[in-house]
Amino acid sequence: MNASLYNPSAQNWLIRNKLYHLPFWVLYNFTWWTVAMGNPVKAFAAIFFTAFILKFLFYVVFQALAVYFNLYYLIPKYLAKGRFTQYLVALLLTITAASLLIIPGYYLSAFFSGQTMQQAYGANGDCFYGYLGTSLPSTLAAMTLAMSIKLGKNWLQTQRRQQVLEKEKLETELNFLKHQFNPHFLFNTINSIFFLIHKNPDMASASLAKFSELLRYQLYECNDRQILLSKEISYMENSIELEKLRQNDNVSVSLRIDQENSGQWGIAPFILMTFVENAFKHVSKHTDRHNWIRIQLDQEQGQLNFLVSNSAADVVSSDIVHYGGIGLKNVQRRLDLLYPGQYSLDIQHNGSSFEVRLQLQLTPLELPQPMQKIA
Repeated sequence: MNASLYNPSAQNWLIRNKLYHLPFWVLYNFTWWTVAMGNPVKAFAAIFFTAFILKFLFYVVFQALAVYFNLYYLIPKYLAKGRFTQYLVALLLTITAASLLIIPGYYLSAFFSGQTMQQAYGANGDCFYGYLGTSLPSTLAAMTLAMSIKLGKNWLQTQRRQQVLEKEKLETELNFLKHQFNPHFLFNTINSIFFLIHKNPDMASASLAKFSELLRYQLYECNDRQILLSKEISYMENSIELEKLRQNDNVSVSLRIDQENSGQWGIAPFILMTFVENAFKHVSKHTDRHNWIRIQLDQEQGQLNFLVSNSAADVVSSDIVHYGGIGLKNVQRRLDLLYPGQYSLDIQHNGSSFEVRLQLQLTPLELPQPMQKIA
């Protein structure tokens, strides 16, 4: 057996250079010959059993070259960048050049068949530009057909990609909805406030107010794709205060927020809280050492830097990278969907601590304009 047929590198070379398209172009030009001669058997005999195969090969080779030059050079360089005039000029020159390069195939076929041009092609066999009337429309049709196939293929790929993104988005939203109403968090917070009622009524009242604001935020204020950064920070602060109620005295929590100007910058809801909840969930429970959580937010115009770190046990469970029931993969997928190319996420675990660094490029949030009163 021929080893090259089973060589992956040879197959990749064929695919990379589009040689597997060759049968298509042979069939395409054979169809043209069949239409011109009116009989596929005569067309097959004329092509493959005479010197006129040279003319046929000129059509196949130069039309294929023109097609791929257009698809993989002209379209990305000009059309995809909106340079329509340059693209049209280059496309017309390519079609004309390919049509002209096909014409020598007529002369070579006649020469190797031992005929004059008149014998091979009739009384007007010496008319150079007469052949252009055949090669030009054939080349134009080949270019049109190839572009139609390419555009149709790209459209189908875009549709499939969009369907995958929509499916992932729906799955993420369902998991996100479960995360919003975490019963474990709700019950523990309510229990903490219940015990505070007898121990410290004032603190219990303040905690209940924060809890009420937190629920209102979850139910009514975070249903949009983006919300004000200031609201997300306020929610985070309230959640941290409530989380502190559930922690032992040997866990210290520090929060530092440095904002140049929160303005009208927007952010997707619960992006920040996902990492904060992870820190509270996986903070170490040492009895002989200090346990800590540090949260730092720096925002300067559209650049947000968010750092969450916590002390960790020496042996960390395998689910430490699962954030609040959503999981690291889903968190990153959500960031990919909402902030493609606009974020960097770095997660480090060095044994005694766990650290998450998020850099996010914010976008201004367009708020609805208040309606003007009509005088």
